[in-house]
Amino acid sequence: MNAWSGCLTPSSLTVLLFVIIGNGCDKDGIAYAENPVQGATKQVRLDSRVSLEVVFIPPGEFMMGSTAAEKQWAVRQDGGAKFSSGGGVRESYEGEPRPMRVKDGFWMGRTEVTVAQFRVFADTTGFVTDAEKPGGTTMCFDTTWVPQHGNSGKPPHPWVDMEDKSWRNPNHGVIQQDNFPVVCVSYNDMKAFCAWLTEKERNAGSLPDGLIYRLPTEAEWAYACRGGRHDSSYFWWGNDLNDTKGRLNISAIDFLPDRDEVWPGAKLPWSDGFAMVSPVDCYGERGRNGFGLADMLGGVWEFTLDHFDPKGGHKDVHYVDAELRTVLSPVCRGGNYYDVPGNARCAVRLGIYGVTYSDSRDGFRICLGIPR
Repeated sequence: MNAWSGCLTPSSLTVLLFVIIGNGCDKDGIAYAENPVQGATKQVRLDSRVSLEVVFIPPGEFMMGSTAAEKQWAVRQDGGAKFSSGGGVRESYEGEPRPMRVKDGFWMGRTEVTVAQFRVFADTTGFVTDAEKPGGTTMCFDTTWVPQHGNSGKPPHPWVDMEDKSWRNPNHGVIQQDNFPVVCVSYNDMKAFCAWLTEKERNAGSLPDGLIYRLPTEAEWAYACRGGRHDSSYFWWGNDLNDTKGRLNISAIDFLPDRDEVWPGAKLPWSDGFAMVSPVDCYGERGRNGFGLADMLGGVWEFTLDHFDPKGGHKDVHYVDAELRTVLSPVCRGGNYYDVPGNARCAVRLGIYGVTYSDSRDGFRICLGIPR
């Protein structure tokens, strides 16, 4: 019986953790070798209770980078990125708008990998993340932090390295939930998860020939984020910040845990429901882009396979020669729950400190495609 199906799964989050129950889909539906269509899905079973959903993204074209007008908006009052991005330094990393084509179709996680999904991997293999190793640390929220308000000219920095935190307890200040995106995991940890899933599916005879589970390339991620749009819009729905409502979790009017304050600086002028991390796919259809992918902006930063190039993203996967550079910086994209609007656009990209670095604002989603 073929596990690859062209049926669409229910859009509601009532099926917590993507538990597989009968949904009426034809199990003998579209297989990869039969040229799946956009929107085809597969439920990847991780154990008897937890599964992970991937969505097929067809080949296509998109615009990488951002316009001068977009970069200027990002650092103005509405965008709010002036202090956090050095007054435009970060925006320069996006490069000018340029057309790119993703020539091979691929499957991508509907959502970021969740706490429950990562736990199956860790419990099955005994895997120890970089943050959990002796001497390991991860960047987490400082509960003693005092927000800075007014025009101090200084960005707030409520994040500190902690030795006793990890993906098991990322110090969000709220109760950890199984359907939260897993955070405090490094590039190395993410690649280990993908390698485990590849081997597991291959051993089960469920992996299509020539494909592996891995992180998406930066081009694949940027293409998937825009959801089929071919323009240089700020967000996957367009340029209108007012249309953000009900779509994503970034800095907004939400009280911080155990406080009567909200994040300082630029923010959405309404509540998005969460001051800290939010459950995956919690905004339903409105939070999904044209490819049906949830939470591509806001929520948590998402790592890609590429190493960071400050001149901009590449069409093909970009690796830096380790012998020529002491620190390899993976690329992350999409913004996070703490970010101002200007830092949660389709074009925003950052270089992470290194392959062992982890942060309570960073997560990942998987890709199923040809090896890169």
